[in-house]
Amino acid sequence: MKRNEPVTHIMSTAVVTAHPGNRLSEVHAMLRKHKIHHVPVVSGRRFIGLLTSSDLLRVSWGDPYSHDPREIDALLDTQELRAVMQEDVKTILPTASIREAAQALADGSFHCLPVVDADGNLVGLVTSTDMIRYMVAEEN
Repeated sequence: MKRNEPVTHIMSTAVVTAHPGNRLSEVHAMLRKHKIHHVPVVSGRRFIGLLTSSDLLRVSWGDPYSHDPREIDALLDTQELRAVMQEDVKTILPTASIREAAQALADGSFHCLPVVDADGNLVGLVTSTDMIRYMVAEEN
């Protein structure tokens, strides 16, 4: 792994985001539609939290992907997004190296790392999958 290569080389910039006013059923639909596991929550462009497929599992009391989506959505919408999202999320600056991102992912409890600028605005997202793809490409 190139130790000093910036994380911007592997981060996704076309990030699907949610806002505090979104219903959980809307975020559930985003996860299904885009086949993703993490949705950063932003206020304007400012990163304020993260909602994951695991968070939806926790509040839906079962697998929200194997039941009738209408039933799951009705259950999810009994909760506020802000009450379910994770707010204590490790982030990284765009100037950080890929190695620093790999260490943060290895040390953390999340499988993604929001990339935020000095003002806290979301500029990208690095997932463990991005890191694995990078490592495999480096071997070639």
